[in-house]
Order: sequence, then C-alpha cells, then structure tokens
Amino acid sequence: AESGATTSTSLAKPDKMSDKEAEFVKVKTKSRKRKLQAEDGSKESAMDTSEVAPKRPNLPPISADKLTGGKSEMRKVPVPANRYTPLKENWMKIFSPVVEHLHLQIRFNLKTRNVEIKTCKETKDIGALQKAADFVKAFTLGFEVEDALALVRLDDLYLESFQVTDVKPLKGDHLARAIGRIAGKGGKTKFTIENVTRTRIILADSKIHLLGSYQNIRTARRAICNLIMGSPPSKVYGTMRAVAARSAERF
Repeated sequence: AESGATTSTSLAKPDKMSDKEAEFVKVKTKSRKRKLQAEDGSKESAMDTSEVAPKRPNLPPISADKLTGGKSEMRKVPVPANRYTPLKENWMKIFSPVVEHLHLQIRFNLKTRNVEIKTCKETKDIGALQKAADFVKAFTLGFEVEDALALVRLDDLYLESFQVTDVKPLKGDHLARAIGRIAGKGGKTKFTIENVTRTRIILADSKIHLLGSYQNIRTARRAICNLIMGSPPSKVYGTMRAVAARSAERF
C-alpha cells in the first residue's frame, strides 16, 4: 500500500510541472534582420505614389450674371462741360470697346450729363464694369481715347489725381510759376517725364492727373513734386532717369 501511495504521488508531480511549463510558453521573436526588412517594406508601400491621382472636377466658369444673382449693376461717370464736344466726336471709339469687347451697355444721359454703364446677360467678366468706368473716367479727365483704352486692355494700370496745392500751399503768381515748371517750354518738361516714366500726364489748371502702372506713377509723382517744391528741371531729370534705370534693371 505504501509503495502504491508513493507511486501515485510521484505520478502527480510531473502533472504540476507540465502546468507551470504551459504557463511560461516562449514567444517567438523576430530576428533584427527580419524586422528591418518588414519596416522597409512598410515604408515602400507608404511612399508608393504610383496610384493614379483622382481627376480634378471640370467646373465651367460662372457667368457674371449668375454671380450677381441676375441683378444688373450700373456705374455713372459725370462728364464736365469742357468734355462734351470731345465726347461727341469720339463717342464711337468709346462705345465700340465697351459694347463689343466688355459686353456692357452704355449710354450718355443728356438730362443728368452722365455716362451710364450697365451690365447685361452677355457680360462674362465681373470686373468689366469697373474697367469700363475707369476707361470713361480717364477720357473725361482729358486723356486721349487711345491712352485711356489701355485701362481696358491691361490690368496693372491706374489713375491718380492730385492738386499742386496738396504738395505746397501756393497762391497767385507762385502757383502759376509752379505749373509752368511742370509743363516746361512748349510742354517739354511734361513730355520728358512722360517718356522717361512711361506714364501719361494731364495738367488741368492746378490739378494733375496721372495714368500708368503703380511704380511708374510713383516715379512721375516724385519728379512733379520736386518741380513744385522749386527744384530746377535739370536736377529732376537726372534723379528721374536714375530711378527709371534702376526700376528697368529690376524687371
């Protein structure tokens, strides 16, 4: 009996050991080489851009009529009395680009003495109305139709107006001499500033109107201000040409 008990206990022990062994099962670990290979494979799959990119949606441009919600916009440009006759003479030159190229409606209101510009269903560009208003405004200020038409054809042209008295409070003969310095003998100084700075200048009494790009207007305005302040034209020419040469080098 004693021998039987000892055998039973001895048989029970290996069962307990096997249970403990089952608890501590060795986990298979990947070798370092395999890990590196797996990481490289994941990176390649992440960096793989050979897949076809989704096509961009082809959206047609929205017409100006839809952008404004079907409502027509209008601009009114007042015409001074001294520009009535030139407006009549050049009406077709103004009318044609506004109607044919910008697809706007235009008329001259005889009661209010205003040029009225209006959008319609055929208007494609929403900025066309502002271009047409600037074009007519430039003509009413005294610019030639050909010069003013550049506002319609080019995007980076602007109008700027200021008075001689804004620069320096002059009166009487002093004001007249300042205007004379800007114009020069036979308009020589004005033409020189226009040619060097590639701008157009209108002298209307003590008002000065400039037409050109932002950079060129700034150069011309600085030259005109120096003339108003009393600088001799020869000195103004020198500084203006130097500035114009520098700006030409940049571009």
